[in-house]
Amino acid sequence: MLKLWGRASSFNVQKVLWTLSELDLKYQHINAGGDAGGLDTREFLAMNPHGKVPVLADDDKIIWESQSIVRYLAANYSNRSEHPLSATDTTIRAQQESWMDWSLSSLERDVLGIFWLLVRTPQAQQQPSRIQAHVKACARHYQLLDHLLEQQLWLACDHFSIADIPAGTTLFRYFEMAIERPELPQVQAWYARLQERPGYRQHVMRPFDELRGKLAF
Repeated sequence: MLKLWGRASSFNVQKVLWTLSELDLKYQHINAGGDAGGLDTREFLAMNPHGKVPVLADDDKIIWESQSIVRYLAANYSNRSEHPLSATDTTIRAQQESWMDWSLSSLERDVLGIFWLLVRTPQAQQQPSRIQAHVKACARHYQLLDHLLEQQLWLACDHFSIADIPAGTTLFRYFEMAIERPELPQVQAWYARLQERPGYRQHVMRPFDELRGKLAF
């Protein structure tokens, strides 16, 4: 039995929940972090010494960090699919993972930068200039994706894959925040395609009102 620790409102946990849904895997979800706490216990720190979620247990195997968990699940459980989430061809898989890494190092940094400064930070403490810097950076990132998606439906190959999961997870928060956005017709079309996937609607498109004004949760 797979076990996943983490709160459902966590951006990084949502990546994993969505992946589990795509693979139609049975798992036990253990609420951890936020109001549920539990990240500083001896048992949890033995699994992840950093005390952060998500953490996945696959029998006696423990994996932490959301990107690593998504890679692990796709590599081990998607081969039965006609279109595996993770390619067996090493060149294609490298392209898929390049988009994952870009999302983590660039796109997520700025989307979550807005989210923390605009949503998580109480209004009296907000710094508009810092928010605007992330907004401008996000516009550049999504315009890059918009140009790419003029040529193809998915980020790294001719079907949905692990490449689409991290960047795709950003879209709900980006389009739901009260910020200026450029015209992004191809990104909007990609977002619509993602919304056709049940796991995306269930796990990513979650209201985040519980996080408003909470720097610690």
